[in-house]
Amino acid sequence: MKITRTEVAHVAHLARLTFGEEEMDKFTSQLNDILLYMDKLNSVDTTGVEPMTHATVLHNAFREDMVKPSLANEQSLANAPDPRGEFFRVPKVIE
Repeated sequence: MKITRTEVAHVAHLARLTFGEEEMDKFTSQLNDILLYMDKLNSVDTTGVEPMTHATVLHNAFREDMVKPSLANEQSLANAPDPRGEFFRVPKVIE
């Protein structure tokens, strides 16, 4: 066992959590499994492996910034429920 029930109870106390007997047994078992798996991962030879910040390679997802003509006022207001002149009318939210 990597972690004891007493240690789990101590951490729960520090976190101001209260668990029943069944929950304490369950969390002790789960935390023990996690710690044993961490030992297994630590035993893997990672010599020559570069550290990574993400599991997948991230590329810049932004599009190129190109100037294009915008919509005409009539087109942009075509589906507006209550346009006023060349503006969108919205309900008042501040009194």
